[in-house]
Amino acid sequence: MSKVIVVGGGIVGLSVAYELQKRRGDVIVLDPDTPRTGASYGNAGHIAIEQVEPLASWGLIRSAYRRWFARGGALSFPVSGFTAWLPFGLRLMAAAAPARFNRGKAALSALMQEAMPAWRRLVADLGAPDLIRDDGHYVVWESESSAQAGLAAWLDTDTGTARFHSLTGGEMAAVSALTGKKIYGGVRFENTGQVVDNRRLLERLEAAFVEAGGQVVRQKAVALTLRDGQAQVQTDDGVMRAAETVIVCAGARSKPLMEGIGYKVPMIAERGYHIQSAQHGWPEGMPPVVFEDRSMIVTGFEGGLRAGSFVELNQPDAAPDARKWRRLKAHVADLGLPMQGEPAQWMGIRPTLPDYLPAIGRSDKASNLYYAFGHQHLGLTLGPVTGEIVADMVDSGTGPQAFDIKRFG
Repeated sequence: MSKVIVVGGGIVGLSVAYELQKRRGDVIVLDPDTPRTGASYGNAGHIAIEQVEPLASWGLIRSAYRRWFARGGALSFPVSGFTAWLPFGLRLMAAAAPARFNRGKAALSALMQEAMPAWRRLVADLGAPDLIRDDGHYVVWESESSAQAGLAAWLDTDTGTARFHSLTGGEMAAVSALTGKKIYGGVRFENTGQVVDNRRLLERLEAAFVEAGGQVVRQKAVALTLRDGQAQVQTDDGVMRAAETVIVCAGARSKPLMEGIGYKVPMIAERGYHIQSAQHGWPEGMPPVVFEDRSMIVTGFEGGLRAGSFVELNQPDAAPDARKWRRLKAHVADLGLPMQGEPAQWMGIRPTLPDYLPAIGRSDKASNLYYAFGHQHLGLTLGPVTGEIVADMVDSGTGPQAFDIKRFG
């Protein structure tokens, strides 16, 4: 019997596994994907410490109509996903109640405050401090009205430890040089971060885990079972795997695993899209740029230039919506961004709970079972700090109450 099984090999699962391997040893990661192609790979690489306010808010609800995909926005409710997004939306509205929103914001803010320090500790420990930059990102607007409204909105938003300022002349010139469109205004976040390449990050973290004595098993966890008060993991090769500690970190795949032993997990597949070209003229060292009027973020990685967008609430296995890739290509062409050649296309799933808080805790159904999933847009941001929290939780036996999955009944 192993000491620890971690189900899931994204940024959260690998961060948990690496931290526990250093502390306890004999850790197995179960993950079928190689190379990894999920949300830990396909995101914008943005370490978003400014996002301390949960997206489950009445401000977001009131603005939803103008954000709809049909109106040119990023928010999409496909008819095929009706049975998923309707109950999710009702729960989101309940989570947006002021008292609950304020509790969630306090809990999320405390996590975000530790996110960048945890990233620095992780990359230093990996011997790869060049994996991240913490020189901020840009948010820009393409009209006078959106520039005025956008700046006012950011000034009225709690950004936690993140700092920003209106663009200087030099910064405006640098951003304007990227596009043929006139930029009417923008802000520069000063201390948010970027992973320089998501694929290299995941490969280096997995390699460090293996070098420390950990083991990666390329099998998919298909079910949890309970036996004598302990959780076991059944994999798709028919093997029932037991361990002193089992930790579910499987992103969207955590839902059926946890619901199979009686938990209510009202998590939705919040799907995002990107296009990426290896050939481009993006300036080296240029931070990510958010074109807020288009709800699109553009990031230069070691492996190429990526443009990403969309919040599609849908069934997890629904076919991709090719219109979203076409719109990203149209935005890139209209802006005249330096993306060359025919870009690769990606679609992936953000595991999102209705209150836009993660689920991190210890099971009350099995004494050896823990979980960490549901990080929505913040999985990359919160991966390393979640790894430290879960390792501490396994050592102490108690978890953070604000993120207990039992909050959903």
